Amino acid sequence: MSGRTIDRAEDAEAFKVTRLNEYEALCRTLPWSVTPEPGWTSEKYVLNDRAVSFPDSPAEQLEEEKRLRQRLLAATPRLSIEVSTHPYWETPALQGNVVDARMALKHVHERAEDEAA
Repeated sequence: MSGRTIDRAEDAEAFKVTRLNEYEALCRTLPWSVTPEPGWTSEKYVLNDRAVSFPDSPAEQLEEEKRLRQRLLAATPRLSIEVSTHPYWETPALQGNVVDARMALKHVHERAEDEAA
């Protein structure tokens, strides 16, 4: 965010969702352990026929990946605070209906994706 303010609550929410998606995508590319560990396979359980295998974890994380992960992780609470304290929530039209407005705002990006498809 670099100190700038976002005028519209919808833009703040979209920015937050984008950063969360980037963080989740980065985490999917990282090794399963942060320390070097040997691979292993889970046991099969009564209600689960599937055994999951994990390869050896080199735990080698590039400095750039570490910085990106830290930056995205630090941005998450900051962006959540910006959305939840946005002046939009103080408008008289929302008094008594903030919960419904917040739920609608959470799904704005989904509607935009549907319209683009």
